[in-house]
Amino acid sequence: MKEVEKTEIKRLSDMLDALNHKDATVIQQGNSDLITKHEDEKVKLAAEIARLKDVRVNKLSKEAQKLTTLPFSREITKKEQADMGTLKKVVRGIVVVHPMTALGREMGLKVVTGYAKKAF
Repeated sequence: MKEVEKTEIKRLSDMLDALNHKDATVIQQGNSDLITKHEDEKVKLAAEIARLKDVRVNKLSKEAQKLTTLPFSREITKKEQADMGTLKKVVRGIVVVHPMTALGREMGLKVVTGYAKKAF
């Protein structure tokens, strides 16, 4: 689902960008009906892009809230990061969040952090 939203936002942004590049040509033609149609289309695209981005942020917020309610979290050491498979086998249900992902940036993480129901 996330990937679909991402590609849809990209597609709409590309369409908006194409309309912005056509502005000079449309204005030179001087057709007022075409200019207003062009502007209306740009407004619709911008609104849809904003709506999709808002949906994406809300989904991330729900996931971030769910992770912060887990009773245990701590920084994942470099050694544990190198052998993530073993860590995930030892600690069932661990969720690892990297600070460079969208979720990690939203949560304000500075280091790779693991969230779990019990101490690890």
